[in-house]
Amino acid sequence: MVTSSHPDLKQVINTNKCVLYVEKINDKVLITSLIDNLLKGASGQAVQNMNLMFGLDETLGLKLKAVAF
Repeated sequence: MVTSSHPDLKQVINTNKCVLYVEKINDKVLITSLIDNLLKGASGQAVQNMNLMFGLDETLGLKLKAVAF
């Protein structure tokens, strides 16, 4: 997902998504990426791989509701 507005952490909380924001500042390019590392960390990747191994929807068990946001 590439966004044209400034990235907000709420866009990725409890998702398996990565938000990219690209901004040109003078002659340099700043690339910002946001992920929820609690889901897309090693444990989230393990759950996603297990789901694929057993023929399940790869997001099963990864779509959780936000607690604090």
